Amino acid sequence: MKRLLGLTGKTGAGKSTVSRYLKEKGAYVIDGDIVAREILVDNPTLLNTLAENFGHDILENGVLNRKKLAEKAFSTPEKTKLLNSIMHPAINDKIQLQAEEAFKTCDVVIVDAAAIIESGYADACDKLIVVTAPEEIRKERIMKRDKISEKDALIRINGQKDDNFYLSKADYVIKNYEPFSLENEMTQLIKDIF
Repeated sequence: MKRLLGLTGKTGAGKSTVSRYLKEKGAYVIDGDIVAREILVDNPTLLNTLAENFGHDILENGVLNRKKLAEKAFSTPEKTKLLNSIMHPAINDKIQLQAEEAFKTCDVVIVDAAAIIESGYADACDKLIVVTAPEEIRKERIMKRDKISEKDALIRINGQKDDNFYLSKADYVIKNYEPFSLENEMTQLIKDIF
């Protein structure tokens, strides 16, 4: 039986760790961040739309400065919503095409995307996996991963919905922090989908 699963959670929760684990088990993983980057390379019109809405200084020699866009786009909920309205339709279309292609060779496809609920793509998924971790742990992970200040990490954290937004839609909740063991957290999910 073919299964399309969404994988999401707040920034720094550890979605990438969970998606690597699922990939090792045999799932095909579509990374929403990679799709978003590819779309901006493949679609200059989208890049221009972002520049018109967030300022042309987000482009350097025609290339998107993701850090600069993030600073602007996550500064207010309204600006985050605007970014999403520009990006989500194009990202969803490309994810759908990749999922259809993946199903030709694989039974389990995971769509790893931070904004899968907001984009509406979660509705296309059979189940939704939400990865969680406390804010303090997520803040440390973001600072280390993106080499940014505590202030910038908090801007990203505060630009997202609250925990209930994710948890209320979750079919599976994976706690990705100590004292929880990722392997134990994943046991039921692995049993259900493979």
